[in-house]
Amino acid sequence: MKCLFALLFIALTSLASAQEKPWEFPDPEGTLHSPLAAGDKKGVVLFFVSPYCPTSNTFMPEINRIAEEYAGQFASYMVHADPTIKVTDAYQHTVMFMVKATVILDKEQRLANRVQAKTTPEVVVLAPDGKPLYQGRVNDLYAGPTKRQKKATTQDLRDALDAIQGGKPVLVPRTEAVGCAISGMK
Repeated sequence: MKCLFALLFIALTSLASAQEKPWEFPDPEGTLHSPLAAGDKKGVVLFFVSPYCPTSNTFMPEINRIAEEYAGQFASYMVHADPTIKVTDAYQHTVMFMVKATVILDKEQRLANRVQAKTTPEVVVLAPDGKPLYQGRVNDLYAGPTKRQKKATTQDLRDALDAIQGGKPVLVPRTEAVGCAISGMK
């Protein structure tokens, strides 16, 4: 009897594993990407953004600069995790802001749930082994949901990426992202 249960458990586990979706996500044109694979880079930067969030859109120029400046050391992805996002909206957002990173759709919120992203814009930096190294805001341009400063006084994400590039620990590995809630995330 124990043997029968063991065989049943193995069969069900194998079936469940075979049905698991790989960590691949489509871009607006349908090409699949693996944002958790750092390759030969020092890490992966996941920018959770939304074309529907004014705060997220305010950060797009700085996000583009960071994605471009750190491209040699980090793989960067713009992640649209709103389950209701239209592919055309993600595509238009990409074109309108001349996005410098790979854009992916996470409509099932598998990636957002894995890293516990809840806000746009929110950034998660992962080591090549998938360990989170930094999570939070790009900088402190917004002191609160409606409290925009004249200019940012900290560069949280840049500081984290510079530390990682230099082989040093991130001094402040967690900050609070300010912006719009990702629909469906708790």
